[in-house]
Amino acid sequence: MDAYALEAKDKMTKSIDSFKVTLSSLRTGRASAAMLNGIEVDYYGSPTPINQIASISSPEPRQLLIKPYDKNDVKNIVSAIFASDLGITPVNEGIQVRLMIPVLTEERRKEIVKQARKYAEDCKVAIRNIRRDYMDILKIDDSYSEDELRRAQDDVQKVTDEAVKNVDLILADKEKEIMAI
Repeated sequence: MDAYALEAKDKMTKSIDSFKVTLSSLRTGRASAAMLNGIEVDYYGSPTPINQIASISSPEPRQLLIKPYDKNDVKNIVSAIFASDLGITPVNEGIQVRLMIPVLTEERRKEIVKQARKYAEDCKVAIRNIRRDYMDILKIDDSYSEDELRRAQDDVQKVTDEAVKNVDLILADKEKEIMAI
């Protein structure tokens, strides 16, 4: 495989990894610590991810328990969760915060699937942009003969097709997980 195709594959893999992280933050009706990944708490004046200032556990399938290492951070955690777009009301229990994950309605599940599809499309656009960039680089590079250029372009296209197929598979799995009751 061509060196440019390998570079493109590496960048596309990074885009897919980013897509997976983004999908993990979507609610699926089950409690997951990954739901809190994008939420930052004001910790002595600097925004800090919740998982760095508290332990997060799931005592039940529809419940998250956040135990801050410093009990004074409970109020900041509660206000950060309220300010986020998570859509869950935290329960302040004094030394810990409890999140009860409500059952998702069919309509809400469909909205979440639409959001997941949008993230998948954004990832595919990023992959196609990587392909375009490497195709442009190949056209500019004078060290390739016509046959080598065509082979290198085919390699980049194969890597792109494989990455797009991978995104589709990941999306299909996530859709099944979201729509499962």
